[in-house]
This record gives sequence, C-alpha cells and structure tokens, in this order.
Amino acid sequence: METSKLLDELNIKIRDAREVLKNIVHHTPLQHSRTLSDLTKGEIYLKLENLQKTGAFKVRGAYYKMQKLARSGVKSVVAASSGNHAQGVAFSAASLNMKATIVMPRHTPFYKVNATKSYGAEVVLHGDTYDDAYQKALEIAQQTNAEFVHPFNDLDIMAGQGTIGVEIFEDLSDVEVVLVPVGGGGL
Repeated sequence: METSKLLDELNIKIRDAREVLKNIVHHTPLQHSRTLSDLTKGEIYLKLENLQKTGAFKVRGAYYKMQKLARSGVKSVVAASSGNHAQGVAFSAASLNMKATIVMPRHTPFYKVNATKSYGAEVVLHGDTYDDAYQKALEIAQQTNAEFVHPFNDLDIMAGQGTIGVEIFEDLSDVEVVLVPVGGGGL
C-alpha cells in the first residue's frame, strides 16, 4: 500500500480508536520533569503510561484490535508476549468475554505470568525466546481456529497505541518533539 494512503488509513483508525478507548483506558497524565528540563535546558514532559491499566500502553492497541474482532464474532484469541502485550490481550479478552491463550517464553518473570493469568488468560510457557513463543502461538491459533493478535505489526494495534499521541496534543498543544524509547516495539 502506498505510504500516504497507509498514513491516511492509520489516521482514520486512530480517531476511531480514540472514541472506542475513551471509556476503557486511562487518559494518562503528562508530567513536567524539572530534573530533565534542567538537564536539557528545555521543557520536558513525561507521558506516564506506567499508570495505564495493566501498567503499560499495550492495552490500548490490544483492546482496539480485539473489540473489532469481537464485533465480527471472534470468540478466541492467541498472542505471544513476554509481558505487556500479554497483559493487554488478557485484560481485553476478559473485558470483551473472549478466551485468550498467551504463549510466553519459559523464562518470563513469574510476576508477568501471574499478572497475565490474573486477567483470566490461559498461559502456555514455551521456548527460550520470544521467537519460540511466537511460533508456538501461531501453531495454537491455527490448531484452535483462534485469531492471532500480533503485538505490533497490525494497523489496529498501531491505531490503539497512536491514541497516546492524541492525548499528548490534547494536553500540550504546542509540543515540538516527541521522543519514544522503544524496546520490543509496538509504539
């Protein structure tokens, strides 16, 4: 798909996601950081997504994607994650009365496994790496006819995460630069 058409489609989806998520996720605060502002001689604000439901931004994309799946009749989803996406999918599945199976690498910290289970998801520990868990999740999705919910390579997931940008501009309309630290991706 042509880049400009893709961006137009994503823009429309972000607006839709904002409406869908407005009563589901928290509008997290934008907090001024005096320390970072002093260090950089600029005005630095932090978007506190650690205060989001499930403790991370990933719930935004997971819920937006999964509510669309639920509306189309999907009852069961599978995901691969070593933490935040797992919890976002599990929370969303519980909220939407869907079954969720989450495949996590065997060495995932127990508190992430327990948090995911606490939302009602079935957790399968498989492999030593995310890639191992990802392959197993694809197998399970195919075997069970469940829908696979990718952690980042999906326009609906991107749109849900994109609602963070909308909130930033609502809270600080003259923002000049947004820096996004990325680990596993998805934002």
